[in-house]
Amino acid sequence: MRRREFTVGLMGLGAAALARPALAQGGDGRAQLIEGAKREGSLSYFDTVLQPETNDELTAGFRKAYDLPSSFRVNYTLSNTGNMITRVEQELQAGRVTMDIASVASPTWVFEKVRDGHILEYDSPEYQHYGGVFTTGLGQPRFFAFNGAYLFTPMWNSEGVNFNGKSWRDVPGFIQPRRASLGDASISAAYLATFIGMRRVLGDDWFREVAAKRPNFLVRSEQIASRLVSNQDMMAIFGQPTRALQNNANGAKLKFIFPAEGNVLMPQCTFILKQAPHPNAAKLWIDYILSPEAQGILARREAMSSGRAGFDSPVPEYAPNVSNLKLIDLDWRALSTADMQKARAEWQTIFKS
Repeated sequence: MRRREFTVGLMGLGAAALARPALAQGGDGRAQLIEGAKREGSLSYFDTVLQPETNDELTAGFRKAYDLPSSFRVNYTLSNTGNMITRVEQELQAGRVTMDIASVASPTWVFEKVRDGHILEYDSPEYQHYGGVFTTGLGQPRFFAFNGAYLFTPMWNSEGVNFNGKSWRDVPGFIQPRRASLGDASISAAYLATFIGMRRVLGDDWFREVAAKRPNFLVRSEQIASRLVSNQDMMAIFGQPTRALQNNANGAKLKFIFPAEGNVLMPQCTFILKQAPHPNAAKLWIDYILSPEAQGILARREAMSSGRAGFDSPVPEYAPNVSNLKLIDLDWRALSTADMQKARAEWQTIFKS
């Protein structure tokens, strides 16, 4: 996917209203959802990115938007992609779904869940502002869009490291043996998708050069950033601007680049499970998380790039709007679980041999 393609998808929609959305506006359907959510009394959702403090702000905004009582609970769980997918699959197989909403950057898997009938069809009124997401294959109308997107990119601590590279190709020759981290694609679906996209541009030889430096394999982006701040690693090859934003707010000096070859976009697909125990609250949450207000929270706190038409990122240096990014093409619909499994085995051949 290229910047122009995404921008064209957005231009056809016109400018989006940037005030609080029509969340609690009239209409019997909206009123019924709100009353239904009040009766349900709670909501459960899983995410692979959002920190607890971000959830707290989102929860407060959600309650206010729909005039929900303070007793309404939003039960949030932070997971990684592999564990979340496993949890969803186990609940579906057991026929005992406990979560209402899942947000995970694994579009191939989510498209398969739609096809298999496991995702609730809901035509959110906010979807009209996400035409670019749908036309570029990063979501599916009536089933899911993404609450925000992130990416992995070279990141370092400028207090101890001076990296002036502009390309992915500048990385292997710069890092010292055992002094860099790499997101483990054998565990994480997000890192695996990044590997699939990047090898199309860089080839396997680039990854073999990285493997020769014997990187430290990690999964959680928080730990990856922490090792940079403490100077345990000189570079995070798959660093995340989200964590640079959060650590720099506390005095760190993390830097990163958007390489000349581009980045693989990781859209955090947000959907309602068909057997969700709190469907009314879940539908309202989808409406809220895609609203300008919530998109601003996600960008400001998590450096998530928005796919909403007309949205201006409050932190463009960390989270450019998706239309402003140079992206490595990855056809999520064309990928299959079998393709992912094959790529995982090839990753292990490169890095585990």
